[in-house]
Amino acid sequence: MLDAVDRQIIHILAIEPRASFRTLAEVTGISDQTAARRYRRLSESAGLRVLGVVDGSQLGWTGWFLRLQTTPGSADSIAEALARRPDTSWVRLASGGTEIACTLEARTAEQRDALFLRGLPGSRRVVQISAYSILHNFTPGPWQEITCALSAAQLGRLDASAAPDQAAGGGALLPGDEPLLAELARDGRASHAALAAAIHWHESTVRRRMDELRRAGLLSFEIDIDNRVFGMDLQAMLWLMVEPARLEETGRALAAHREIPFAAATTGPTNLMASAVFRDTQHLYEYLTGELAGLPGVSSVQTAPIIQTLKRTGSVH
Repeated sequence: MLDAVDRQIIHILAIEPRASFRTLAEVTGISDQTAARRYRRLSESAGLRVLGVVDGSQLGWTGWFLRLQTTPGSADSIAEALARRPDTSWVRLASGGTEIACTLEARTAEQRDALFLRGLPGSRRVVQISAYSILHNFTPGPWQEITCALSAAQLGRLDASAAPDQAAGGGALLPGDEPLLAELARDGRASHAALAAAIHWHESTVRRRMDELRRAGLLSFEIDIDNRVFGMDLQAMLWLMVEPARLEETGRALAAHREIPFAAATTGPTNLMASAVFRDTQHLYEYLTGELAGLPGVSSVQTAPIIQTLKRTGSVH
């Protein structure tokens, strides 16, 4: 389990994922060496990672959520093949191991059609596929469970200059950006020197291009951590049918729940989906009959417990 300092380090990284170990030390009141050691330990024991993420919505890319029903005994191999694809970000087994839930980002209509029409691995063993376009993300920031550890005084000690400028928008990726983005997707805290060595750029070029991409809102950094270290041992996917006139209100209310790291409006027979975490099945029951039941305009709810996560935020597990 996490102690108070661990949680403070995670909170700082949720605000500025590339904060230096010196910043972590100054805000938490520990030494630079202890901050580095704590970070390494969290990486090893809690799966803490920082990832560079491209905002595809500014580039015309489309996010999709897929639900695949498979024949018994075939879901594992199909899910593993999906996890190896570079365009998928979350791949999970649900509903007793015969359903696969995954998200992907299609850069072009041709890429989308190639997957949906002829690119699915083990297509003969897929008995049903549902594809929902992600229309709006109600949880664009970090999960609120990881942003409640710092005091007001500690927040005030964070160097405001470490955060990127307000995104200006209107930027575009250059052909040479792919190697840099690939390295940042593996390790968003890699130093400018390490990135330059890996992709054979000058360090000043790496620094300048990262700043440009961040200012344009094309590049951001997210932290990823195993939710079980917060005592949340059960994961589930939720699909809600909501009255269209109440969708915005309900989506915002759902996203404010402590149990919901991700919620989005989608196309399809249900129009609001969420990833949820719970302590145990009793917690899930209390949530379904309590907070969730109290949301406005909800006419139906589907629940699918997650039994295995094969890929999380772009990384295969």
